[in-house]
Amino acid sequence: MNDDLNAFVPGPQPSIRGAPGGPLAGLRFAAKDLFDVVGFVTGAGNPDWTRTHPQPAARHAAAVAALLDAGADLQGKTHTDELAFSLNGENFHYGTPRNTRAPGRVPGGSSSGSAAAVAAGVVETALGTDTGGSVRIPASYCGLYGIRPTHGVISVEGLVPLAPRFDTVGWFARDAATLARLGWVLLPAAQPSAIARLLVLDDAFAVAGDAVHDALAPALAELTARLPSARETLAPDGLSAWLPHFRMLQGRDVWRSHGAWITAHEPAFGPGIRERFAWAADITDAEVAAAEAGREAVLRRLDDVLAPGIALVLPTAPGIAPLLSTPPAELEQFRNAALTLTCIAGLGGLPQVSIPAGVLDGCPVGLSVIGTHGTDLALLDLVEAWSFPVR
Repeated sequence: MNDDLNAFVPGPQPSIRGAPGGPLAGLRFAAKDLFDVVGFVTGAGNPDWTRTHPQPAARHAAAVAALLDAGADLQGKTHTDELAFSLNGENFHYGTPRNTRAPGRVPGGSSSGSAAAVAAGVVETALGTDTGGSVRIPASYCGLYGIRPTHGVISVEGLVPLAPRFDTVGWFARDAATLARLGWVLLPAAQPSAIARLLVLDDAFAVAGDAVHDALAPALAELTARLPSARETLAPDGLSAWLPHFRMLQGRDVWRSHGAWITAHEPAFGPGIRERFAWAADITDAEVAAAEAGREAVLRRLDDVLAPGIALVLPTAPGIAPLLSTPPAELEQFRNAALTLTCIAGLGGLPQVSIPAGVLDGCPVGLSVIGTHGTDLALLDLVEAWSFPVR
């Protein structure tokens, strides 16, 4: 494969035809290198992981198998940030996939290669994973539609975990119809309740700032003209107070997933990833207990404002994709702002769809809708009915 984008992992690529006549026939897809594909080693974005897990997969990951059974053709495995523990899309070992929608800027991670391949039109859709924003953030940066589904509704069998209590299987597309087509294959076949009311989150827009608000204002006006809407402050004490709950719980889960392997093999991690794993190793039981209590309060608040038929509206990311040359400290600050927005759905286990709804300084900006548990198909129906072109 000629990979000018650096979207795909090195070496031979899987090329597997889907079942004939399925509902996804004619679609090409790629899969993030956390998903098992028969006959290929799952590398998880780190050469030491590949070295210590050299056995090719004997079975496809459940999501890969579902798309193949539905007729889609697998056309490669895409780069991921190391063990998916980043939002930037820059891999110290394998480089950075090219963001064709925002040249000179990061594609976002950890589903970086999948987003880059779809944005460039190499494939129509691609599987990613989303724990803390790893589909939603690249979707915003690369001008794509992307979905993080309700936690637990899509099987993670055959997937390298990061933090299982938050891990989800998501995907990207350049149009809402394709995003929805995959939803009808991957999501439970239940008739969705239509979204009938919107709550625009003022505190989330405050996190993103005036420039993002202005870039999304035309799309927001269009949405709120179509459905009844109201303004809402989701977190009276500030969304920044929710972020530590997510980070502590995610970090403890991450160390449970990979701590023994890291201790045994001392893998080489790139900057940022190395420090993040070291931080996760030192999280205390008292910090976890406080985060659990904080999450319970968050869940009560979400229950107060969300019900079937209601969707929250917010910016997907706090800005456009950072420049490739952005200093690490600035990147980390931006990451925390992004997680402040993405932790809403993460803590709640809620479905979220990101829409390419605006442009700022020539780069894409995403607008998101969040629904209550199990309303994934309702969100996809709503977004498809809005029919936003990729801006």
